[in-house]
Amino acid sequence: MSTAHTRLTEALRELRARTGLSLAALAERTAYSKSSWERYLNGKILPPRQAVQELCRIANEPPKRLLALWEITESDRSGRGAVPAAPPPGEPRHGTERPQPAGDRRRGPGRVRLLVALASVYTLLAGGTALLLLLPPARDRAADEPLPVSVPYSLSPRCHGAACEGRDPLRLICGVDPDTLATSRTATGAYVELRYSETCGASWARTWGTEVGDRLDITVSGPTHAVRVRDEADADTYVYTSMAAAGPGSTVRACFRPASAGHDPECVTARVGPARSPSPG
Repeated sequence: MSTAHTRLTEALRELRARTGLSLAALAERTAYSKSSWERYLNGKILPPRQAVQELCRIANEPPKRLLALWEITESDRSGRGAVPAAPPPGEPRHGTERPQPAGDRRRGPGRVRLLVALASVYTLLAGGTALLLLLPPARDRAADEPLPVSVPYSLSPRCHGAACEGRDPLRLICGVDPDTLATSRTATGAYVELRYSETCGASWARTWGTEVGDRLDITVSGPTHAVRVRDEADADTYVYTSMAAAGPGSTVRACFRPASAGHDPECVTARVGPARSPSPG
């Protein structure tokens, strides 16, 4: 399984876990059977583009990042390289996205810019190098282990507490059903969200609606972890910081530092609440 397919599979699992739906319930809400979803979520086969869109819709997730991964995977498998796949007749070209302000300049042509970015990188670079440039923010995490060739069907996190420090929340399966500590909209129109995983004992921040050059950092009690919006592909999707170890009572602070002149950094702070009691039985 390619790296892009691995990342897509992990992201689909995260969304399915967020919905809380069983495979049977997921089949009832979509046009795909329980056995089909089992194959998609195990990485046995590449799901149809429409299946990715439907899961994003059910999970209330903006579909651009997952559709970009799907297009890279499908292109690799078909050997088409930079030629993006056209949706089959009658297939919706857009999934359900998080509502954005009416004046947001990026939402309309966002998909066009994303496809241009995909085509440009594939033209200039080959295979794995292009993929690394297109998958933020894991490309900044040199310390992370290589992704496995195949992914077992497991939603168990791969780190906890200090072991998560400075690492990617998606690759370490910490982004499954996280708590949202705070959400804020900046003066430039970008959004910042503080997230926390009790299971992983770590927190991170993500941003969207950004401009190239914007930066986001997060601090708990140790080092500050930062990420920068490097290109239009980043600007058209979520950009995540790496994780900072956190626990009940920790104060988490994220600061958004816009690239545009005339705008000051904006910070949001939240406190991690008490640990949840285990469910009876």
